[in-house]
Amino acid sequence: MSDVIHFKRAEQTFQPYSGQPLERAAICRLIGTEASSTMGAGLARFDNCSISWTVLYDELIVVLEGRFRLRLGDRLIEAAPGDVIWVPERTLLAYEGDHACVFYALYPVDWQTRNA
Repeated sequence: MSDVIHFKRAEQTFQPYSGQPLERAAICRLIGTEASSTMGAGLARFDNCSISWTVLYDELIVVLEGRFRLRLGDRLIEAAPGDVIWVPERTLLAYEGDHACVFYALYPVDWQTRNA
């Protein structure tokens, strides 16, 4: 089991996400398989982009900043800071936002290996 980890805001590093420019979509992976055998977590930013994806894990999204949108076919969830969204495994969606920053937690952390 790993030790408690403190992720200081000033030390969090964002990387481009899903082939988008850093200013449109970025991700900061905080908890992965190196720290946990069960769950993953991180931060993501979305601004003026739409990223289609089928989640291969259960995901919980907490909106921290801006306006976040989750597009589910004909359904659109518009979320503001403090809103929480539960996304079950195998959901087809698109992540969108306007200056949005979200915290996400997912299970299982090893979803990539399980779906290889």
